Amino acid sequence: MLNKLILIFGMVEFSYKNEGCRMVVLRCIGPSNFFLERVLFPTNILTFMAPKNSRVEIWGNELYGPNLEERLRVSSENQNSTLVS
Repeated sequence: MLNKLILIFGMVEFSYKNEGCRMVVLRCIGPSNFFLERVLFPTNILTFMAPKNSRVEIWGNELYGPNLEERLRVSSENQNSTLVS
């Protein structure tokens, strides 16, 4: 199944580093039911393969509840750089 995703959508390596002082939740949502959710503590780096044009959301936590802090797009342009919060 993974080979089929690679051929149809093209997979891209994506890295994200939590430079903040609090934990965040990274969610990656892509085509064909692709979904990844991970908790990142400060200074953690997450590297994974995702279909091109997947949406990455970085969620923090405020006193009133979850807060969407950042929204990114997985593309071949950000393949060679580590994105930081």
